[in-house]
Formats: sequence, structure tokens, C-alpha cells
Amino acid sequence: MRFADYFGRALSGVSSSHFPWVKTFKESPLSKLIDIPLPHIPEDVCRTSADWINQRPIEALGVFVLWALDCILADLALQQGGGKGGKKGAQHATSKSQVAIFVTLAMVLRKKPDGLTNVLPTLRESPKYQGQDKLPVIVWMMAQASQGDLSVGLLSWAHNLLPVVSSKSCNPQSRDLILQLVERILSNPKARAILVSGAVRKGERLIPPPSFEILMRLTFPASSARVKATERFEAIYPLLKDVSLAGVPGSKAMKQVTQQIFTFALKAAGEGNPVLAKEAGAVTIWAITQNVDCCKHWENLYNDNLEASVTVLKKLIDEWKERSIKLTPADTLTLNRTMKSLRQKNEEALEGGANGASLSLYKDADKYCKMISGKLSSGSSCIKGIAIAAALAAAGAAALSANPEAIAELKNQMESWDINKFTESVMTAFKN
Repeated sequence: MRFADYFGRALSGVSSSHFPWVKTFKESPLSKLIDIPLPHIPEDVCRTSADWINQRPIEALGVFVLWALDCILADLALQQGGGKGGKKGAQHATSKSQVAIFVTLAMVLRKKPDGLTNVLPTLRESPKYQGQDKLPVIVWMMAQASQGDLSVGLLSWAHNLLPVVSSKSCNPQSRDLILQLVERILSNPKARAILVSGAVRKGERLIPPPSFEILMRLTFPASSARVKATERFEAIYPLLKDVSLAGVPGSKAMKQVTQQIFTFALKAAGEGNPVLAKEAGAVTIWAITQNVDCCKHWENLYNDNLEASVTVLKKLIDEWKERSIKLTPADTLTLNRTMKSLRQKNEEALEGGANGASLSLYKDADKYCKMISGKLSSGSSCIKGIAIAAALAAAGAAALSANPEAIAELKNQMESWDINKFTESVMTAFKN
């Protein structure tokens, strides 16, 4: 705390009347708040301070961040109480050194953003850091950290602030402030390259699946639930979606992520919101193509998510040419087994007396499952044909090697083939 004490003495002449931070934070956009109050500090002082901060352990800086935040919130409570008849003398005495607290906290967060990431769970879970009145300070802190590391800024936003937007208690002013932060982060020219390639930071996803679900629902609400902020979410969604889905395909961590995403996306696809269903269906199919193990999970969720499954099956057929080329032979086999399992469930339901809306859904689902099975079988037959041809070629190699005339004849026949047509026919079989 000696760091703060030094600046406290140096800036002791700055009173609350010179630094009305509560009023400024309430009335100013984030673009103006983000540099408060560092522009007033000489550059050589900032450099020396940064060198000192760089030598401190992250754990100690995390303690400092919480201490500084507690000081700021205590002053906030005093000033709010002062406006209601509190002791004005105490208010000014406490506020005298607040500029020093803001200066040192901003320096720490910019130089060592991990000082913030270490305390994010505390900020998220402790009641004393909750409330719309405290939000401007929290957003200001995250903005400082994002100046030092865009990834920390987005991670903080997705883990701590995005859930606030989805809560019923979030008012338009708070929603606007939270959106200002992420819009500022994404406006950086290097944002896409940094955030997508660094979607996982020190083992933690910048946008975890639960946050991605919140983001999807805020971006694609029912038409009657659209608000002013919806268009702003639509603007930032494509890049944030790319960050949410980024990862190493086939890795253990990514398989867990795709299963989580598959689960909520499948359910969202069947909630009766056409706009959300379209996007959720696309994400569900993405999860299947990234991790075919989701197929088994689909079988378990199928009957409870029938409408969603019909949406996904139809979309899979509509996009078959694009999706099928990404399937390996092993993926094709797994998906084929899933289609057989789903068809069995359809038959059991139809024979068991399904009626009304469910009857129609099971019929549609069965129709789509049969179509997909047919396409998979067509591709599988081509693979088998190639495999048989390869086996025959290998079996005849020894005989041909002892017969030069046969080799010459085979060469002539092969040169007469139209290789382009052969290749095209193979690719067509996989896509149809």
C-alpha cells in the first residue's frame, strides 16, 4: 500500500471539488472515463511506477486491486449518504485522496491486467460488489485492464458483465455502459487476430459456453422482446461467436466445449423463436461436425427436444453439400448409426400412438432421418468401392510385376481414363 501512500501525499491537495468522480462517472461515456485520471500524471512518473509494478507478484497486486476498489466504494457510499444528509466534512476528508487511489489502480490494471483476472470470481460472487451504482467503477476497472490486454478485457466482460445484462434487474443505462466496453474492445484493429487466436487464455476460455448462450439469446430474441440494444448485439455477435467457437479441433478441452454448446443450442432450436432457432440449429450442426461424439448425446436428448431435432435435421439436409465434405469415414459411420437410432425412436413413437403435434414432428423427423441415411449410404458405397479397388490392385501387383506385357496394357488403359471425371464422380457421391 506504500505505492498508494506516495501518490496520496503527492496528490493530497486535490479535493473532491477538483475531482468529482462520482458525478463524472454517472454522466460521462466510457470513452471519456477510460483515461481518468492518468493524463494528469507526468510520463516519467508513469514509467517509473510501471517498472515498480512489474516487480510485484500477481497475488499481491490482486490484494491491492480489491483494497483500492473497497476504498473507492466506501467513498461512493459516503458521497451518496452525504447527498441524503450525511456528514459533509467526512465526505470531503475521505474524498481528498481518492484521485491517488484511482491513479494507482489504473496503473496496476494497465501494467498487470492479471491483477484483475485473479479477483474476478470475488467480484462476481461477493454481494458487496453487486449493484447498479457500483457498475460504472467495475466497468472502468475492466476498461483499464483491456488497455493492457484485450483478452483480459473480453474475459472480464464475458464472465462478469454479460450475465448482468441478461438479468431482469439490468436497466438500459447499465446495459449501455456494458455494451460500450465490449464495443471499445472489439473496435481495436487487431481485436479479431488477438481474440480468436487467443480464445483460451491460461486454460480459461475468454467466452465460456454459458456466456455464449447468453450472448446468443440477447442477439436473437423474439420479435416482441427486441430492445434498443438488440441491434448493437447483432453488430458484435459475429466476432464474439468466432471467439466462442475457436479452439483446437479434436482436443479433449474442445470436445467438452462442443458438448456443452451442443446441449444448449439444441434446446434453443426448439423454443418456438424462429430467429433463435435458425442460429441455434446452425450452431448445433457445427458442434456435430466438430465433435461427432455429440451424436450419442443427441440420441439421449432426442425425445425431449423433438421440435429442435426436426429443425436441425432439416438444416443438415439443406446444407448437406457444405457439411458432408467435413465428415471423415469414422464420422460418417457414427452419424449413420445415430440416424438409425433416431429412426428407431421415431418408429417406436409412431407405433406407440403419438398424436397431434408430436405425430407430425415424428413423421417429419423420420423423413429427414431416412434422407440423411440415404446420403450417408451413398457416400459409404463409394468408399467401399475405392477400398475394394485398392485391395484388388494390391493383390494383383505381384502378378503384374512378373508380366511386362500386362503392365504395358494396364498403363495404356489408365492413360485413357478421364481422371477429372473420375474425381468429380467420387466427390459427387460424397455430397449427394
